[in-house]
Amino acid sequence: MRRHRLLLVGPLVLLTACSSTVLRPLPVVGATGIGDPYYPGDGNGGYDVARYDLDIGYDPADDVLTGVATISATTTGAPLASFSLDLVGLDVSDVQVDDTEVEVTRDGDELVVDRGQVVVDGDFTVRVAYSGVPEPVRDGPGVSGVVPTEDGVLVVGQPDVAATWFPVNDHPRDAASVELAVTVPADLVAVSNGALVERGDPVDGQRTWTWRSDAPMAPYLVTLAVGDYDLTDRVVDGVTYRDAVSRGLPERFAANARSALDRQPEVVDFLADLFGSPYPFDECGAIVTDSSLGFALETQTRPIYARDFFGSAEDAQLVVVHELAHQWTGDDLRLDRWSDIWLNEGFATYAEWAWTQAQGGETVADQLADVLEQPADDEFWSQAIGDPGADGDELFSSAVYVRGAATLAALRQEVGDDAFAELLSRWTTERAGQAVTTGEFTALATEVAGTDLTDFFAAWLGPGRPEGY
Repeated sequence: MRRHRLLLVGPLVLLTACSSTVLRPLPVVGATGIGDPYYPGDGNGGYDVARYDLDIGYDPADDVLTGVATISATTTGAPLASFSLDLVGLDVSDVQVDDTEVEVTRDGDELVVDRGQVVVDGDFTVRVAYSGVPEPVRDGPGVSGVVPTEDGVLVVGQPDVAATWFPVNDHPRDAASVELAVTVPADLVAVSNGALVERGDPVDGQRTWTWRSDAPMAPYLVTLAVGDYDLTDRVVDGVTYRDAVSRGLPERFAANARSALDRQPEVVDFLADLFGSPYPFDECGAIVTDSSLGFALETQTRPIYARDFFGSAEDAQLVVVHELAHQWTGDDLRLDRWSDIWLNEGFATYAEWAWTQAQGGETVADQLADVLEQPADDEFWSQAIGDPGADGDELFSSAVYVRGAATLAALRQEVGDDAFAELLSRWTTERAGQAVTTGEFTALATEVAGTDLTDFFAAWLGPGRPEGY
């Protein structure tokens, strides 16, 4: 038997055997935040979620939600002696880690598995049973979360919504596949993301709907709509378009919604050409609610639209273009940190501009000129859209959307049409399925253009009206 020397390099433990030496790190406590400066409490460290299996029951009569969440995850470094999940309110009745019942501590919006019970290393599974009446939250665009409606409920919002209805690693950096089985009164429809796996038969006045999204999804993009919806589907070029339109919409709004949604395959083809990459998912479609949320959201494969956007045919078409553009930039390419929100909203607004031009309306160049007509001392120019601020009014300001689109339009003028098309294609293809940053985009733009664009992006993404335009 050979004698082994003990090397002290960080928190390591030496295990010896007759023929080999194995160094294993000591178990650690996982961080209670994923590391986003805007929202330090969002997400958690030490593990990555691969899949959420959610078994939900919801009763609109009393708004009580019951759930069992099974979370399949993998440690990302040292073994974990303790780790956290995000969960806002709701009562937890049972938690198991790899089939071992454990005690947990509630610390604000953190559900913490206490130390000294289990150590997870590599793949592990957490099962959480919970219930209660979810409380809507005032999130970025307004009131969001689990929002009761006249005939059911709607789950929608950003950046913080997922943790209001299931235990989660709540940050877009950690995307995961999701299967949702939701049991509701049999006379209502339950709609979520991805493919409809099963529409169960009525049992004791209840029906279970099962939806599955195999493509990884940022937690805030997971949605649920329960109500009196007209659910239709069709397949075009291998993509299933599944739309849920509230039967409570006034006739004019319903007509505009249907007209806009009928053109979804045309919009997808247009956007695939614009971004230089195919539609990233197998499912597409919409949830159109009769609620006046004041915003639409790019919930993956099935955006949610408030009735407000369907007052006119033009508004209806543009909002569909915007949210479907997000399926590339915002969903498939998701944010690594919320300060880079312009990568979502600027790209989707630019897609609106390009669509308008393609339909014979104002050109992209003219829309850029409209932006540049804003006086230099206008408050519109005061915000640094590349780091807008964590407050909802900052994160979702008109400047982030419109100046974000203007940045792309100006970049196209700067580098030329061919280089700009190559940039969009490489960005949406090479970064597909990843969490992305502004720095990665500007580096790729510089590579494609073959010239240093540091000053360009500093001027357009920073505060102040860019000079020379």
